Amino acid sequence: MRPGSHANIPPVSSVTASRRQFLQGAGALGAGLIIGFNVGADGELLAATGDLVANPFVIISPDSTVTVLAKHIEFGQGSYTGLATIVAEELDADWAQVKVEAAPSDATKYNNFEFGPVQGTGGSTAIANSWDQLRIAGATARALLIAAAAKNWNVPASEITIDKGQVTHIKSSKSASFGSLIATAAKLTPPANAPLKDPKDFKLIGTKIPRVDGRAKLDGSAIFTIDVKRDGMLTAVLARSPLFGGTVKSFDATEAKKVKGVVGVVQTPQGVAVLSNTGFWAAKMGRDALTIEWDNSKAEKRGSDDIIAEYKALLSKPGTPVSENRGDIEGAFGPTVEAFLDDKNKPKTENKGNADAALGASVKVVGGVFEFPYLAHAPMEPLDCVVELTPGKCEIWAGSQIQTVDQITAAAIAGLKPEQVFIHTQLAGGSFGRRATPNADVTAEAVSIAKAYGGKAPIKLIWTREDDIQGGRYRPIFVHEVKAGIDKDGKIIGWKQRIVGQSFLKGTPFEGLIKNGVDTTSVEGANNLPYDIPNFYVDLHTTDVGVPTLWWRAVGSTHTAYSAETVMDELAEAAGVDPVEFRLKFLDKTKHSRQRGVLELVAAKSGWGSPLPEGVARGVAVHESFKSHVAQVAEVRIVDGRVKVDRVVCAVDCGVAVNPDIITAQMEGGIGFAVGAVLFDAVTLKDGMVEQSNFNDYIPLRIGDMPKVEVHIVKSGEKPTGVGEPGVPPTGPAIANAVYKLTGKRVRSLPFSLTEFGKV
Repeated sequence: MRPGSHANIPPVSSVTASRRQFLQGAGALGAGLIIGFNVGADGELLAATGDLVANPFVIISPDSTVTVLAKHIEFGQGSYTGLATIVAEELDADWAQVKVEAAPSDATKYNNFEFGPVQGTGGSTAIANSWDQLRIAGATARALLIAAAAKNWNVPASEITIDKGQVTHIKSSKSASFGSLIATAAKLTPPANAPLKDPKDFKLIGTKIPRVDGRAKLDGSAIFTIDVKRDGMLTAVLARSPLFGGTVKSFDATEAKKVKGVVGVVQTPQGVAVLSNTGFWAAKMGRDALTIEWDNSKAEKRGSDDIIAEYKALLSKPGTPVSENRGDIEGAFGPTVEAFLDDKNKPKTENKGNADAALGASVKVVGGVFEFPYLAHAPMEPLDCVVELTPGKCEIWAGSQIQTVDQITAAAIAGLKPEQVFIHTQLAGGSFGRRATPNADVTAEAVSIAKAYGGKAPIKLIWTREDDIQGGRYRPIFVHEVKAGIDKDGKIIGWKQRIVGQSFLKGTPFEGLIKNGVDTTSVEGANNLPYDIPNFYVDLHTTDVGVPTLWWRAVGSTHTAYSAETVMDELAEAAGVDPVEFRLKFLDKTKHSRQRGVLELVAAKSGWGSPLPEGVARGVAVHESFKSHVAQVAEVRIVDGRVKVDRVVCAVDCGVAVNPDIITAQMEGGIGFAVGAVLFDAVTLKDGMVEQSNFNDYIPLRIGDMPKVEVHIVKSGEKPTGVGEPGVPPTGPAIANAVYKLTGKRVRSLPFSLTEFGKV
């Protein structure tokens, strides 16, 4: 928040930065209780503020404000609210007292357990991997306050209660605020095993409490990277090669320097940057005035059609089987969490039986070739980063999604140690995976510019929308071929799938996730089909293309769910069985009860099987991703030869629903994101150049095309699982299955706008 704002968003201020720097030296959870200090520029401890740092995640101030340190970025998905809810629940804080600040960049205390010793957000892990950790943090702080009250009042701790931020001893009618107890609490040792609440006693978890970032985003006081100001700061816009892999051969900045406000032009490994002391527009005009000769001798010059044709040729050749594929990222970041490797990289359905023989014996074989285009992330906030280089120190203000990678990259460029790089994580306007680059591309550009300018001024790098759409880091092109067969009784007896596409992990710190030539992000959702299929085979061709690619919301499941769930509908038709009933026949009641649960729920809530108006059809799909289970039914019409989605009914099982309103919003957002992608979106290349440039030709979902969405959350006692991405995968196949019922056409090349349908 800006000074004077009453919203629960922290200001970009020296006080906040100092607290973050101090917390980098704080002990681990349960190691001790400390009074917070400000920290000088040289790291010297200054006067005490009086804040109680209960542990690395909870700070209590004299005014009873509870500050939750969030190790996960907030880019619209609601993580700040969810993380704060977990702490506030166990602490019994008054929600009005709670605010959230971004945790400092320190993987020793704020690592993502799913990533190993790496601080970052992604894979729909924010709530899931913080659940136990933050419950303990909140409960420990609560027990400490109770112990402080018991000491002050000389009464048994067992007789003290906390409710809505008030500590009370009923027998003596004594009560105290959190803030009034922190001086005593600071002298106590926190309990090692504070009791956690029984879920039946939850008061905040499971309710639709308001978001902590809502007010500030409504009144405009929320601080994003573009709002950050530093004394003497210059704005930079970078010219990059129009071909991926191109480099600067020579440039002439004469005309650029004539633009009013332009104060410098520097070359970096990524291109040529124009610097302005009057803001973005002058820097942009200066960039437009540059004359650059590019060396494109090593650039990618193929078009999308060329790449797809090469991929299709590979379908006739055996790929690398996915069986027994297990990744390992220890070489990059040290020991990892074993559960991460087990859950994410070991196939749950390994190749088995003899798929070719089974297909040969099938009475009916269905399937075909599927084509999936490059897709841009296109977050509403274009990419940006502020860097301030001073001797022995680099400070960064950015919507940093993987702080550890940003630290390591910035340090390498600036000639510093990672611990000399301080990242102030800002709110971000969307990501969908784009800010989680393994090479920290935006941070690298900004630090390179600051270094090339000699560290003479803080630098704010801003990407334009065109830079973003044309800048790469796309969801890769993929081509699949699926063949599946049934026997005379309508049982699926064989499934064979070949996948061709790029790996965005190859050559990055995460390359250890590739094992025996298989990138699990390319095949996830295909290698773990839940259906009972006795003869099953999936293999992969990983290609080398010079187009930078990256995980995109729901990653591999964005294409594998589409191919799998549309083929399941084909099999159901071949067997003469209703698509919902057909799926249920092959979902084990014990092993796959959660998939069955969401499928049965969505069928009931959507009115599956009931009459529809003429010209409207329903399609269904179910998919597991990020340990959550989602089923959807789409109701679709054809209007003037184009697909119109009227309604999507969604059932989700994501474990404990920390905040049902945010879960609903994430399902709605994921569905809208997917509808836009499958109906309209593709990044295409011609002779290596991207043909799209902005929202006029890379079309996000318009409000008029947003369907009515109904979300039904399965009540569960399981630990929370991901919600940011799992709403995406089932949407496309559900739409495609409905379209087939209307038109008799199987759409296997996306987006749908490539296919012309007759008027209905």
